[in-house]
Amino acid sequence: MKLFRKPHNFGKIKNADGVGKVGNPVCVLPETMIFCNDHIRPIDKIDVGGRVLSHDGRYHDVKRTFRRRYSGEIVVLKNKLGITTATPDHHILAIKKPSGHRFNYTRNKKHLVPSWCHASELKERDILLYPILKETVDIKEISLPMERLKYDFKSKKLPKKINVDKNLLRLAGYFIAEGSTRCEKCDTYLAFTFGIHEKSYIEDTKKLIKRIFGLDAKIVYRPEHHSAYVFVYSATLARFFRSLFGDKAENKHIPHFMILLPAQKQKSLILGLWRGDGHFRVMNGKWPRAGYSTISHRLVQQIKILLLRQRISPSFYEEKEMVKNGVHHQKSYRVHVSERESMSGLGNILGLKLKFVKDTSEKTWFDSNFLYAPITKKEVHSYKGFVNNLEVDKPNSYISESATLHNCGDVMYLYIKVKDDVIKDVKFETFGCAAAIGTSSMITDLIKGKTIEEALKVSKEDIAGELGGLPPIKMHCSVLATEALKAAVKDYKSKKKH
Repeated sequence: MKLFRKPHNFGKIKNADGVGKVGNPVCVLPETMIFCNDHIRPIDKIDVGGRVLSHDGRYHDVKRTFRRRYSGEIVVLKNKLGITTATPDHHILAIKKPSGHRFNYTRNKKHLVPSWCHASELKERDILLYPILKETVDIKEISLPMERLKYDFKSKKLPKKINVDKNLLRLAGYFIAEGSTRCEKCDTYLAFTFGIHEKSYIEDTKKLIKRIFGLDAKIVYRPEHHSAYVFVYSATLARFFRSLFGDKAENKHIPHFMILLPAQKQKSLILGLWRGDGHFRVMNGKWPRAGYSTISHRLVQQIKILLLRQRISPSFYEEKEMVKNGVHHQKSYRVHVSERESMSGLGNILGLKLKFVKDTSEKTWFDSNFLYAPITKKEVHSYKGFVNNLEVDKPNSYISESATLHNCGDVMYLYIKVKDDVIKDVKFETFGCAAAIGTSSMITDLIKGKTIEEALKVSKEDIAGELGGLPPIKMHCSVLATEALKAAVKDYKSKKKH
């Protein structure tokens, strides 16, 4: 750790006599879902020029994509946000939890230093970092389509522009959760479906339609279905809502411009969403719990982004398709919120005053940039097939459903300056874990002043021994250092020939 924090001979030699570059290829499975700026997509569906969310909380360009065959172990890491599967050397932004009773407490974990760790070295109760979206664009108003279809004789004229304010965002939340559209010739309308007991939401929806669009909505109660419907007979508005939010429940989503709105504005969107498909209840009369359910995978991941911006720590679960009590249920995605600070934040958005009977330990926490969430399960499996990776501009990272991934493995540059066959100077640049940086630093100490022949005799065991030993899982880092030396010497000899 001393050499990790204060490495020796770190840097670059200009006009080096020999340069060695080595690295470990790293990848994730093709179906790994990655956050893009307009969607969440499998990594094998992302193209050069696309933009992905990085660990700095902003979107950056994809410069290259990679696909290769792989046969070996893969590491599966699960936390409350989901599951990420990667090759063992893939770097994941995390905190290694030291042994000792004191680090069972969150207040002590907060003082630990995060770093890029190999997937293989992480274990249960280590902590993954997940970024909070920082990119913000405050859209004040949007335009409405004015063109009418030739068979549309009934739709009233709509305003040319509407404000993007708390009213529109609350209505958007209602529609994403409870809305639908029908766009058939001579039968086009917008509808919201509520429980018959949700009278305040029904009336609120009707008022919002009138206030924003100047249209009168029709309310229809159907007690036999325990439902109430709010209909808006406007073909133009129905098509507009369908284009913004999706046409079916499994395709529902939040338009990207709403994802980028200031967090304060987004509270109204969350309010509408939760009134539609969310719930709030007290468990055993002691502790409040909140949840949200949808069959749209895209939507549930977007809700994650919204909640994290409010410093609300959610958990995510997938329920498989099933038949229960004779009713067919599609695969669904559930959000749960239970930790005290998060419940207080969500309660404030929903206008609820919560009482907490007792204190409980907070398993996750926030700072200004990340959510910190412990690994709840780790598995290692054998895998044979294709794996994928991305090269991302600037921060060199991308975000899966549950983890922050660097786009390369350990990479080391070793620079040597040689005179009379003696290594007079040596420096290194390494991206990697603490062990990779420590072994890189150590090999520079061991070979400086030696002849090339003597330097090449330095083994991985020599490096590990000088460091006081390396755990077996980290021995490959010492191999990286010796391979970099061999590559630098090879480059030196090649240049010397010419």
